[in-house]
Order: sequence, then C-alpha cells, then structure tokens
Amino acid sequence: MGKTLLEKVWDLHTVRTLPNGQTQLFIGLHLIHEVTSPQAFQMLREKGLPVAFPQRMFATADHIIPTENQARPFADDLAEEMMAALEKNCRDFGVRYFDFKSGEQGVVHVVGPEQGLTQPGLTVACGDSHTSTHGAFGAIAFGVGTTQIRDILATQTLALSRPKVRRIHVTGSLAKGVYAKDIILAVIRRLGVKGGIGFAYEFAGDTISRLSMEERLTVCNMAIEGGARVGYINPDSTTVEYLRGRPFVPQGPDFDRASRWWLSMGSDKDAAFDDQFFLDGAALEPQVAWGIHPGQAVGVTEKLPVLDGAADKVSLEEAYRFTSFTPGTPVRDIGINVAFIGSCTNGRMSDLREAARVARGRQVAKGVRALVVPGSQKVQRRRNRKASTRCFAPLGLSGVTPAVPCVWP
Repeated sequence: MGKTLLEKVWDLHTVRTLPNGQTQLFIGLHLIHEVTSPQAFQMLREKGLPVAFPQRMFATADHIIPTENQARPFADDLAEEMMAALEKNCRDFGVRYFDFKSGEQGVVHVVGPEQGLTQPGLTVACGDSHTSTHGAFGAIAFGVGTTQIRDILATQTLALSRPKVRRIHVTGSLAKGVYAKDIILAVIRRLGVKGGIGFAYEFAGDTISRLSMEERLTVCNMAIEGGARVGYINPDSTTVEYLRGRPFVPQGPDFDRASRWWLSMGSDKDAAFDDQFFLDGAALEPQVAWGIHPGQAVGVTEKLPVLDGAADKVSLEEAYRFTSFTPGTPVRDIGINVAFIGSCTNGRMSDLREAARVARGRQVAKGVRALVVPGSQKVQRRRNRKASTRCFAPLGLSGVTPAVPCVWP
C-alpha cells in the first residue's frame, strides 16, 4: 500500500521512536520571530548551549512593526524590547535575520514562501499557530511553543506524536466572488473548530488543484482554526513554477533534480487515509465569519443562526453577547466599522489586487476605517510603474491607514 505525503515526510525526518511512542522528529526549517523566541534563546544562554543548526533558521520581525512611525526606538517600550532582543539573539547565535532595513521583512508566513525557504518535503516549525500555512507547498508545517523553540534551537528536533490524516476533497468550479478563504471557512463551518484535533488535513480535489500558490497558502493557513495542527496540499507543477528562481531554492540543473524529488513526495494513488470529507466547491457562496470563532460562519445571503434547537447553543449565546447581534438577522443588513485588508492569511499581492478590483471607483464609507497591510516589504514594492505610489489613490479611496508606506500595483 502507498503512503500519504505526511507519512513520507515524517519517515524521512524521524530520528528515532521514543519510549513513550512519540517520534523524535528532525526539523528541516525553523522560522523565528520576535514574540515567542526571546525566552527560548535565554534558556540556551542559561545552559551555555549554542544553536545546533543556525543555517536552518531564519528570523524576521513580524508582529510589532508600528503602523505610523517605524523610527527607532519604537514608541511602545515592549515592542522596542522585543525587537532589540531579536536583533541581539540573531547576532549572538548566527541566525539569518530579515530586518526592517533589509527590505525583506514581513509576516513570517509570507517571507518564508516568497524567499523560497519553504519547499516540498520539509518539516517546518515556527512559534506561531498559523505555521500550517507552509503546508501549501507539500511541507509538514506546524506551530510550536517557546519550550519547543528552545528544543529546536538546541537540537533541531522535537518530540511529537504522528497525527492521523483526513483527506478533504473539494470539487467543482468556484462561483464568481468565491475565494480560497471561503473554501476553508466552509470546511471549518462543517467540521467544527475542534474537528481536526489529532488530524493532519490533506486538501485535494480539482478545486484545490486549480488554486494558485497564494490561494493554497490561504487554505492551509487556517487548517489550525479547524483544530488540525497540520494542513497540506500535494506539490504539483503550480508549486514548482512558484518556486523557480527564488533566492533559497536550487538553481539550474539542481532545480530540475529538486523538482522531480518534490513531485515524488505527493501522496500515492493507493495511499490509505484515516478519514475523508467531501465539499462541493461549486455550491459555495462567499462566507462571513460573524461570531467568536471561524466555525461560526454563514453564507453572505443567509441569516445569523437562531438559538432554538441549535446544537452549539452555549457558544452561540456567548457570540451574541460579544457581538450584540440579533439572531436571525440577514448578514447583508449588518454594517461594518473597520475594513482590514491584509494579515498572514490574505496579505499577498494577489489578495491586494483583488481588493483593488472590488474597491475601484468606490470610497470608504463614512464612519468606516480602512487599513491596508501588505504582507511583506516585497509585496509593498511590487507595483505597476504607471500607478500612483499613494496607496489606493488610483481607486478613489480615502481614509486608508497602511501599516507601512504603501504602494499599489
């Protein structure tokens, strides 16, 4: 019987099976940011330990770059403290650092793919729950806590239990206005925010195959929101072409050899899965996550759920207390206060271009604050030379507060 991609990658990175049944797993790529790493580096200092494989680690400042003024020292004392600690730790331990001055800084889950650091067949760890993003390339990627970061720094390994694999088939052509975010919200809505506990999600089907790499990153990013620590998509020609020519991938003939190996890592046709789930992509409409977690989502033409007879009544009651919404209200009747375009889920160039298409010729409504946050400095720089450098100015939008000086394609 064949193997799933998870089984192949897991087996290749297994150091040994521990007495408790867990696997000591080698970590091929460790991504670091400023929030969860300072304590881990301090633990190494206290024990007098070096970083075992600094060449397999890359850091970027992710969460704390101020919106309005990036001059150092930052106005927020805690943000400045975390930034200074990251800079010192990278210097002291020899870790490659994409800082703000480098022009390569950004959300860690945007920087890894755009630099070509994330590749099929790798194990990827980062101190951030949305590390499942990198599974879009056919990697096994997961978030870790500070103690686990210490272990990776010191040994490049972790003790982990192998998850089961649920294959999620999505088929059919998406309707106009339905995107990758709608796919994953629909999955979470149906399976629940705890439905993936103990599982890795393998996303498959012709709908998934037609997605661009940036759309696949969106789908895998939110696997964790459904309880699955890992979400991945088998590598294919789309994966290979996205990686071609990026800074940290093999070049020339080495790239061709690497791509053949990458493609061989996909799940075999006769691989066995622990569970399977089927979703009709053609039947989807835009989804709106209205409550306190992504599982509380409804279609844009639907109404908010009523409480009578609801299986998750307690959670719904909490959501209504928090939002002050009224059960049964049509989604289209609910206004917004803030429009945020960005995030590690949707801050890539294709996301911003689609937002621009929707926004073209319109203005930000009175009483609404709109923010545009490019996912990285590379995304920020990519623009049509004929376009204005003022963010959204060609679209007639006003009231936009970019997180960094913003340009528009």
